Order: sequence, then structure tokens, then C-alpha cells
Amino acid sequence: MSQTGGKGVKLAFEPEVVRLRLEQLVSLKSMRPGTKESKKYAQILRSVRAIGLVEAPVVSRDPTNPERFFLLDGHLRIEALKDLGQGDVECLISTDDETYTYNKRINRLVPVQEHRMVVCQRRSKNASAGRSKNASGGSLGTASWRH
Repeated sequence: MSQTGGKGVKLAFEPEVVRLRLEQLVSLKSMRPGTKESKKYAQILRSVRAIGLVEAPVVSRDPTNPERFFLLDGHLRIEALKDLGQGDVECLISTDDETYTYNKRINRLVPVQEHRMVVCQRRSKNASAGRSKNASGGSLGTASWRH
């Protein structure tokens, strides 16, 4: 598999999303005491419960163990999945193992865009209710939505 895009530019992620078991993920940072009691964590938990993951966690391969992956981004989302009893998750695999915080380098959605995205995802989820399970113990993938 080529790790370069057009004109020799190195890709930041492997081209395919990979489904991994949560026990394959190794967190590279510890959770602070009280994190699970925070408003931010409660919001993430409610969102994951309601619509699944909107953004896939980012991992890198462990060079010494092909069955293990280092969690680079998405620590709270993974904790939410664990608390909801999920066993696996779709992840993006970074081609660089640097513990770079991806969310600090992105443009945030304005509330109107975020609301629209959630509404579109809810409609999509309701339309395909028979195909996937969520809070009842099934697997949650990443959400797909259109503008």
C-alpha cells in the first residue's frame, strides 16, 4: 500500500478506516481525576449514545505488536464507548506516531453547522433504524452525513 498521495505527498492517514476492538487500544495519556464527572464528558456520552461517533478516533500502529494500537486522539470518545458497553470502534490510522493533538489544529464548527450535522445524522439513523444497533449493545460506527 502506498503511503503517498499525488505528487509524492506523504498521507497523514492510511486510506481505509479500520474497525478495532477497544482492548487493542492503548491510551498514551492518563485521564485526570474528575474527568468523567465533567460537563464535557457528559455531553460526549450523550452524543455518542444518541447518534454514535461523528469523528473517528485516531490511532497509530504499535511497531512491536501488530495487534496493538496507540490512541492519539479520541480518549473521551473511547471512554464513552466503554461506558456504553461497546466492544469495537472504527478508527483512522495515522501514518505518524507523534502524540499530536489533532483537535487543537482544526477549525471548530459554529453551533448552527453542528446542529445541522446532528439533525442530518438523526434523520439518516432513523431511516436505517433496522440496520444497526446502538445503546442496545451493538456496534457503533462513525456517522456519515452530507451538506
